[in-house]
Amino acid sequence: MTEIAHAPSGARAEAARIAQARVDDAFWRTHLIWPMAIIVPIFCLIEWSGVDRLLAHAVFYDSSLHRCIGGAPNDWWARAVIHNGGRWLCRLIAAAALVMWLLSFVWARARPWRRNAGFVLVALALSVGLVGGIKAVTNVDCPWDLTEFGGDRPYVTLFGDRPDALPHAECFPGAHSSSGFALVCFYFVYRDRSRRKARLALAAAIATWLVFAVGQEARGAHFLSHDFASAAIVWLVQLLLYARFLRPRAAHA
Repeated sequence: MTEIAHAPSGARAEAARIAQARVDDAFWRTHLIWPMAIIVPIFCLIEWSGVDRLLAHAVFYDSSLHRCIGGAPNDWWARAVIHNGGRWLCRLIAAAALVMWLLSFVWARARPWRRNAGFVLVALALSVGLVGGIKAVTNVDCPWDLTEFGGDRPYVTLFGDRPDALPHAECFPGAHSSSGFALVCFYFVYRDRSRRKARLALAAAIATWLVFAVGQEARGAHFLSHDFASAAIVWLVQLLLYARFLRPRAAHA
């Protein structure tokens, strides 16, 4: 650093450019390349190996009662607590972000958090909205629709040839678990402020995603691959939002 400080301005600029390029390369390697190198093979393994149905039968389906363990009449914890309660938790967080963003225009102490509050609000809405939009067009059944889980439809893989006679389905990817993992927005908010808080926020988002995913899979609403895909989509959406709206400002500062 001392050598750079005493170097001619052109050399200092070039050294700073090289240093920034290295930081950028490391950022995209750890936040995009490595995660995708792990996520894509795991998703393909789950989708094409039959892990989805094996896990559902082994953990979430009671063959003696012919129903999912989180289904009626035992659905209070999966439906009322995790599904309905979790939905309201995410709505309250989005509402709090909106209030903070609005307050930043009239309250000086909230002004430094305006960009972050706006990021949280947009990240939550865009993540969950995009997953919901994809879910509406993929035409994939929920486990509870399949004959082996008490429904009346055959199992068709994500990329399989679905018979035209089957009703339209909207179960892939998992929308509810995406709202849980969407809380990863706080990882990006704190990434350039406190790495410790960022790591805690990431762990909290993963834990919330797991709870939401287990609740929905216990109800028969989703398979593991549905929730795994939703987390990947949320991560990509929020990573790009962070790189565009938060990271440049933080790097400049």
